[in-house]
Amino acid sequence: MAEKTDAQSPAPHVADSHDLIRVHGARENNLKDVSVEIPKRRLTVFTGVSGSGKSSLVFDTIAAESRRLINETYSAFVQGFMPTPARPEVDVLDGLTTAIIVDQQRMGADPRSTVGTATDANAMLRILFSRLGEPHIGPPSAYAFNVPSVRASGAITVERGNSKAVKATFTRTGGMCTHCEGRGTVTDLDLTQLFDDSKSLNEGAITVPGYKGGGWNHRLYSESGFYDPDKPIGKFTEQERHDFLHREPTRMKIAGINMTYEGLIPRIRKSMLAKDKEAMQPHIREFVERAVTFTTCPGCDGTRLGEGARSSKIKGISIADACAMEIRDLAEWVGGLSHPSAAPLLTALRQTLDSFTEIGLGYLSLDRPAGTLSGGEAQRVKMVRHLGSSLTDVTYVFDEPTIGLHPHDIQRMNDLLLRLRDKGNTVLVVEHKPETIAIADHVVDLGPGAGAGGGSVCFEGTVEELRAGTTVTGRHLDDRARLKDTVRKPTGTLEIRGASANNLRDVDVDIPLGVMVVVTGVAGSGKSSLVHGSIPAGAGVVSVDQSPIKGSRRSNPATYTGLLEPVRKAFAKANGVKPALFSANSEGACPTCNGAGVVYLDLAVMAGVAAPCEDCEGKRFQPSVLEYRLGGKDISEVLAMPVAEAREFFGAGEARTPAARAVLDRLADVGLGYLTLGQPLTTLSGGERQRLKLAVHMAGKGGVYVLDEPTTGLHLADVEQLLGLLDRLVDSGKSVIVIEHHQAVMAHADWIVDLGPGAGHDGGRIVFEGTPADLVAARSTLTGEHLAAYVGA
Repeated sequence: MAEKTDAQSPAPHVADSHDLIRVHGARENNLKDVSVEIPKRRLTVFTGVSGSGKSSLVFDTIAAESRRLINETYSAFVQGFMPTPARPEVDVLDGLTTAIIVDQQRMGADPRSTVGTATDANAMLRILFSRLGEPHIGPPSAYAFNVPSVRASGAITVERGNSKAVKATFTRTGGMCTHCEGRGTVTDLDLTQLFDDSKSLNEGAITVPGYKGGGWNHRLYSESGFYDPDKPIGKFTEQERHDFLHREPTRMKIAGINMTYEGLIPRIRKSMLAKDKEAMQPHIREFVERAVTFTTCPGCDGTRLGEGARSSKIKGISIADACAMEIRDLAEWVGGLSHPSAAPLLTALRQTLDSFTEIGLGYLSLDRPAGTLSGGEAQRVKMVRHLGSSLTDVTYVFDEPTIGLHPHDIQRMNDLLLRLRDKGNTVLVVEHKPETIAIADHVVDLGPGAGAGGGSVCFEGTVEELRAGTTVTGRHLDDRARLKDTVRKPTGTLEIRGASANNLRDVDVDIPLGVMVVVTGVAGSGKSSLVHGSIPAGAGVVSVDQSPIKGSRRSNPATYTGLLEPVRKAFAKANGVKPALFSANSEGACPTCNGAGVVYLDLAVMAGVAAPCEDCEGKRFQPSVLEYRLGGKDISEVLAMPVAEAREFFGAGEARTPAARAVLDRLADVGLGYLTLGQPLTTLSGGERQRLKLAVHMAGKGGVYVLDEPTTGLHLADVEQLLGLLDRLVDSGKSVIVIEHHQAVMAHADWIVDLGPGAGHDGGRIVFEGTPADLVAARSTLTGEHLAAYVGA
């Protein structure tokens, strides 16, 4: 037996000394030769004003290099099929570990992608029902709405001396509803949007875009010979109407040309409805949105599952019933099940469902389409995958994980971040909320300003050192808004009666007009359902949300806001040439990349790759166009300017353009002074998209502005600027309704509508309406308690 000595323990192993991620000389985007050392297995928060370079350092440098190096571990054969991202602009980057990025990108909009399929929950439920469901209908695939049933028969030839054919039958039982193909909804065309039945074809009865009189699409129907083109469609016989709307493809000659005639409805389904709506031209998209109605599938009642899958039950509950339950109720039901053959499965399923509740998503259901989740909800759903992971020494990267969370829920999110850290992982968080900054082991503050004014490390150290420092974040960390001494008087009311969308419980509420109203409550309490589902988006109502801006990857702030029009005219006037030369979508475009500035390589199995165009070096224009100047700058240099710099440029001197300056002033007002004019819209965050839309709508005639969490992505110092902007809107005679969790916005409101008391079926009721001062005095709701603590009442 070996003897234990009292000798000192050996010196630490050299392998244990790698406890830092070292970044030296980072120059991605606006970073100015940044050098930082980030402790491993700790929680590090990166903060700074919007546009200061946080994402450039965390996502575009550290996480991007980690992913690039992981790609190099695959075989040369596999790498041949993969994109080869460029190495980030950095001198030294070592100590990296595998990076898992948990961002706010919306999850896939495919209707077959749900909360259940995006996590392991749906797969585990299917296995559970295949084991315990009565009657037993088949393997787990029999309960999957993504798997169709297949039956096939054929012959297999076996070579054994003389050839011998063996009959074989293949059967796969799937759970997909055959009527809606697992989508839960069926599309129907509104015939009144396709044609005017009081007119004849020759009088222009067809109102579908591209079917105007004289065109080939129109001639196909007017010269088909199946009906009289001068007869009103409303007077067609049953056969004529069938030929017009539904006839199967038929070959014929029209004006001596061979063509295929097909009924109007199948023709439109193939030519328009089969395409991605976002890729359509605006007028086609508008028609599709107007003409197509989505109705619940009558075959499966919206469950997406076939009759067999719905008939198999455990304790009277089918898998469709289970997926429709709120997750916390489902967790309770699963907790009541016990069966020796499924014990490990039940334990794993309970842990997954409990993770949803811990993360503040217990109000969701597993059949909720993933595309309907907000950015914050999508990020938290992705977190569920990692909470039960066995991996350690991984770098988790989070992008504002508190977005969409009520102050009551932020503490739970903080606990989850600390749990990931305590498992031995490095957690990097980009964040503005002081509640999350407070739990950091290490803080990196970037700035001091945004865009060209940022890109430097202003501070590294502990939270206490940050609080005592002089940086913008340190000075504002303990900012607390005061309740207003007086509130504005309403000029009218917007009546909402019997609101019952989603979880709302027949809500009646009067929203005052002419003032700033904040609608608040815990996540899932029914705020968005009340505001977006009950306030008609009609005349005078401007809804400004965080949804993606429709447009191509060529779109940028200059094109979206209409800024490019006066800029092109100013360049054309100064140089005596056509304005079209200064559009990257028109005559002045680089012919190699067609004015995109990058060449896209679309890969069938992976994300596409964009490489800068080698001819124009990303400038998007022909060399001859770049010879024309305005105020000493060419058009590509102007598009590379941040908004703040462009304001000065177009505000005075030779380049003075009042129309451009007016647009730029509105962009600066909403806190987007750091955005470059030519930055692709696809790269903007949800909060940036919302503020860009707000800047555009500020020039409109809207009377009621509805905003959805406008503080998303805003630094503590920028919230004050946003409140000033909202005040100016109200003072100019507008009504502002804001869905918001930020206590500074609540404190600044004239009127608060608080929903709750909980989320999902525990919410959907008005628990308070009145002034912020009354809410603080009453402290009768969770919001009231947190607001009182925030203002120090």
